[in-house]
Amino acid sequence: MLYSEKVMEHFANPHNVGELENADGIGEVGNAKCGDIMKMYLKIDNNVITDAKFKTFGCGAAIATSSMATDLVKGKPVSEALKLTNKAVVDALDGLPAQKLHCSVLAEQAIRSALSDYYTRQGIDPLPIVGEVGECASCS
Repeated sequence: MLYSEKVMEHFANPHNVGELENADGIGEVGNAKCGDIMKMYLKIDNNVITDAKFKTFGCGAAIATSSMATDLVKGKPVSEALKLTNKAVVDALDGLPAQKLHCSVLAEQAIRSALSDYYTRQGIDPLPIVGEVGECASCS
């Protein structure tokens, strides 16, 4: 299994690791059976994500996709962050091995889960913005 240089860089030196005190939105996705659990924290001001942090328990690809996803949404309006796809995360990392694509899906869903939490805290119906997490290859 070969990882791109960007995946290795984000795994070895992940960006935005940690928790945000008084986060405006917190999302957690994953599967303990699988071992990949992602928790995202978002700080949102005037509908713009001013900061994003994550705590991920998982493989190198899970850490790299969490790191990249937080990079991709920081400074973006909530409406744009809602459009983040796992494909955008994979592309930004110059690809992932097929058996690790589920990690990018988790990263997308963790961002959406945190945004859903933000909407709920604002008294806004979060809509069905959080999809189902698919089974990862190592769980099947």
